[in-house]
Amino acid sequence: MAITGAPGRFSASRRILTYENSGRQPEYSDELTVSSSDSVFGFLEGSVESTGSRDGVDDDMFDIEEENCEGSFEENKTFWETQHDQLKATLCRTTSIETGIRNVTREAVKELKTQGNYCNCNKTTSEKSCRNCLMREVSCRLNNAGYNTAICRTKWRSSPDIPSGEHTFLDVIDNSTPAKGKIRVVIELNFRAEFEMARASDEYNQLVNRLPEVFVAKIERLKVLIKILCKAAKKCMEGKKMHIGPWRKQKYMQAKWLSSNYERMVQVNVSLNYANFEQIISKPKKASMLTIALLDAPRKAVLAA
Repeated sequence: MAITGAPGRFSASRRILTYENSGRQPEYSDELTVSSSDSVFGFLEGSVESTGSRDGVDDDMFDIEEENCEGSFEENKTFWETQHDQLKATLCRTTSIETGIRNVTREAVKELKTQGNYCNCNKTTSEKSCRNCLMREVSCRLNNAGYNTAICRTKWRSSPDIPSGEHTFLDVIDNSTPAKGKIRVVIELNFRAEFEMARASDEYNQLVNRLPEVFVAKIERLKVLIKILCKAAKKCMEGKKMHIGPWRKQKYMQAKWLSSNYERMVQVNVSLNYANFEQIISKPKKASMLTIALLDAPRKAVLAA
């Protein structure tokens, strides 16, 4: 008689235990022994096959990850190669006016840094000469060479995207070709440092190292360079999983040289003296009388002396 309540997993001919009568011990049937062995080994084989199937899935996943890594590597490599090519192409373009200004500027900077001690502002500084005095002397040399050169000071207000700030550099206004209209050329004596970052990647540093220290170019060319470098800075920070600072954004960098709110200080003779700088052309349209008075105060004080 079969055991009451036994699970119906096997047919009646393959049940594990059978009784012929209540007085005898249960016997294992030979057929069932084989079936049991088959079941055990079948389970083990099934386990092996199942493990192999999981390994296969894992291998596929690893393959996908490797492909993604390779794809990411290739995309990253292509990006930086493109940035280098665009930077090189932009820096190589030039005009005769840019070349003339660049040659005079580089020669002046080289001579001034060689002789040293050209600072005339009486300010305490750890360096031999301050940046403002270097700009004044270079501006003097350019004016002597016949270029309408001035020291420019840009200012911009804060916005939800960028903080407020100001920046000083040189520019040249050229009106020699009436058909082309007024051409503005920007001169930045420490251009490379404006884009350097403390935690930059090797790829970004290699790109920035290609920049000239003394930069001379038209506004249109400067806009292109700013776009290339700011895009590279963003990519660099994304690679490091860091947020880019607002002072590194394209809008902020453009404001440094391209802000519509700027002043030009034109040198009227060759002597290095504050009295020799006269503020002309566009004072800020929205500047207060106090701002204008403060800007004019040093010149009036020197003239009175």
